[in-house]
Amino acid sequence: MTEIIVHQAGRPSFGPAAETVLTKQDFDRAAREIIQWEGYAPTPLHSLPALAAEIGVAEVHYKDEGPRFGLGSFKALGGAFAALRVLQREISRRTGQDVSLEDIRTGRCADMVASITLVSATDGNHGRSLAWGCKRFGAPCRIYIHAEVSESRAQAMRDLGADVVRIDGDYDASVDQCRREADENGWFVVSDTSWPGYTDPPRDVMSGYGVMVKEVVNAMDAAPTHVFLQGGVGGLAAAVAAALRQAWGDAAPRVVVVEPHLAACLFESARQGQAASVDIDKETIMAGLSCGVPSPMAWEVLRSEASDFLAIDDQLIPPTVRRLARPHGSDPAIEAGESGVAGLAALIEAANSPELFQKLGLTPQSRVLTIGSEGVTDPDIYARIIQGDV
Repeated sequence: MTEIIVHQAGRPSFGPAAETVLTKQDFDRAAREIIQWEGYAPTPLHSLPALAAEIGVAEVHYKDEGPRFGLGSFKALGGAFAALRVLQREISRRTGQDVSLEDIRTGRCADMVASITLVSATDGNHGRSLAWGCKRFGAPCRIYIHAEVSESRAQAMRDLGADVVRIDGDYDASVDQCRREADENGWFVVSDTSWPGYTDPPRDVMSGYGVMVKEVVNAMDAAPTHVFLQGGVGGLAAAVAAALRQAWGDAAPRVVVVEPHLAACLFESARQGQAASVDIDKETIMAGLSCGVPSPMAWEVLRSEASDFLAIDDQLIPPTVRRLARPHGSDPAIEAGESGVAGLAALIEAANSPELFQKLGLTPQSRVLTIGSEGVTDPDIYARIIQGDV
């Protein structure tokens, strides 16, 4: 039987990757653009004092990305911004002139934008962000989803005007088909994972995520001691780790990466000391983290910055979702999705193991930041969790 939670120590060098893979200029350019978008507002950074007392740490903070642009997740910051950048580069190439992000955003290039089809593979949230961005900017959008993506998530993308294609197989198979058909048809892939020769859109996606960190830094008086970050292909974790290092330098928090046992490609990469893939034999409840192949660009940052990698069992997720919805003491009630609570779930479980608690460097003085990366992106699944059916 698989342990509920397992730990793999990282080998962080704290080298230049946090400054060079994603630069300060990358983060600043994304922030300047995104804060101008209609509907932009910083998302809440909740303090959970009752939970912190139960865990045995000084503070627990939860960055709630559920309200982000009405899309339910942090992905709104990445996919839409990367789409805008792809359109900017392609129209500049076609016209031989430098086209600004504002030119695209305000519709000055609407005719050309309408002739550029953007595509991606997704577990749900990235595709929804891309579809939302394409609708705003006027570009056709095609999204590939795998067999286990819920119909509710698929419909949310259709409602934003995307052509949604469901394939047999897992997430990585949907990535392969997306890339192949894009090559055949002259479409432009806007992916949150990199591969050899393909780095600009993933860099833009991760740069958009830096907006979260700017908001966190503005809201906190001092750096937290730890940050627990969801894995997936690694884009969120790498972006947050890099932006925190740039913001707080040597005072940046200890980075703990959390994944499901069923899709622990970053955990396996840490174990092997190099980027490594895993086979996904069964889908995890943490749908947004069901990725078997790490992003090379993200792994370069995490290899340098992450001190710990945790793989957790799916059984930890429903109680964590319910705990946020039905808080103790003065903690606020939070509606959170299955993928968004993985980091917090791992923190809560670590408190049940004095050995793991110590391995992670947690003490009664620790101040822990978690990223609630999604709200209720699938109402049916959320309702079942709250009712205790999952």
